[in-house]
Amino acid sequence: MNHKEVAEQLVPLLGGKENIVSATHCATRLRLVMDDESKIDKSAVEELDGVKGAFSSSGQYQVIFGTGTVNKVFAHFGPLVGASMGEEEEKKDASVSHKDAAKSKMNPFARFARTLSNIFVPIIPAIVAAGMLMGLLGLMRTYEWMDPASGLFVMLDMFSSASFIILPILIGFSAAREFGGNTYLGAVIGGIMTHPALLNPWGLSDAQPETLDFFGFGVEMLGYQGTVIPVLLTVYVMSWLEKNFRKIVPNAVDLLLTPFLTVIFTGFVALLVVGPLGRALGNGLTTALDVVYETAGPIAGLIFGGLYSTIVLTGVHHSFHAIEAELLNNVGGNYLLPIWAMANIAQGGATLAVFFKTRNKKTKEIALPAAISAFLGITEPAIFGVNLKHRRPFIGAAIGGALGGAYVVFTKVMANGIGLTGIPMFAIAQDPINYGIGCLIAVGGAVIATLLLGWKEEAK
Repeated sequence: MNHKEVAEQLVPLLGGKENIVSATHCATRLRLVMDDESKIDKSAVEELDGVKGAFSSSGQYQVIFGTGTVNKVFAHFGPLVGASMGEEEEKKDASVSHKDAAKSKMNPFARFARTLSNIFVPIIPAIVAAGMLMGLLGLMRTYEWMDPASGLFVMLDMFSSASFIILPILIGFSAAREFGGNTYLGAVIGGIMTHPALLNPWGLSDAQPETLDFFGFGVEMLGYQGTVIPVLLTVYVMSWLEKNFRKIVPNAVDLLLTPFLTVIFTGFVALLVVGPLGRALGNGLTTALDVVYETAGPIAGLIFGGLYSTIVLTGVHHSFHAIEAELLNNVGGNYLLPIWAMANIAQGGATLAVFFKTRNKKTKEIALPAAISAFLGITEPAIFGVNLKHRRPFIGAAIGGALGGAYVVFTKVMANGIGLTGIPMFAIAQDPINYGIGCLIAVGGAVIATLLLGWKEEAK
């Protein structure tokens, strides 16, 4: 394809340069905030060479080109709409303004979900690395490949637990950036909540913390290693305090007084009020999920696996990272991710069925790479480029996801991390064999359901 030509054709189909408020791109899609989406010639956009689908979600109109193509199109598209930046700092500023523009188009619940996503997505690589190490250690222990008392095993164990021990520091840094606070003060607050003076509950089940007498109030000296909700709430309070201190502290002493006051007040709030409250909320959430998981069992997997792709359409799935991270700390594994993985890989199965049956050349060109992308955990090309467009394949994928979800819950498959689905999730799956069987059930169920349901073939 001629990337420059496609970019030039795309601008007028989107309603012209003046209709594009801001533009950026991710690994697979152009992400555009539009002034008026009714001006977009959507059918013509989808017919452009290289376009694998287009959809509106999370306050943005998104055009799917696929990995390795979208950046080449954007290199020509950006200058045409005034979104091309030369320096890294300018790119950062453009990205921030694009996020603000996109959020302004969202409803409050979607904005909340997007905020959580912005906080946790940058942290995912650290949790994935720790999860893979945990999986490796589990294999070493199970098959006795190595003595657990050996120096190598002990060091690997340290490496695997480090991300969860300092998780509040990572979240503190990322959350402060999202909430508009000083990122390093956010990390300091995370450090306070994981201070060595506080008992580290990570990996301990029956240890009893000391109680500190603070002006007649008993403060439980229990740390927040591995927790999520307490540090999120605390850093939100910290960012609010910092902004308000800056309004009243004279500029001449702002650099000295504002961080000083912010750390002191937030530290007290963290240990006396917000931290214990957040811990209670986190424990309550995981307890409720455990009750559903243990009581409903495969039925819960059937429902969640079948509905997950529909939830993706709303953007609410971005908020699940926080819940999954809380499960990793409180339960010792993430039993939600395998369910989401079944739904994602089923989308690939449905798209594969479309590829084999369709006679439409454009659909064939999109379907095969979209199916491969879904098997690797990136489902947007499959969902929006093929399955949802033809409707019934999307239902077929939901059926496959439901069947696979029921199986992984029945066999109690868990993951050691968050973020990875599809084939890459084998690296963090605690039970790779049953996870693999679940994948086959999801793909097979989706293919069969899609072929049985059929769909109306396009004329061109």
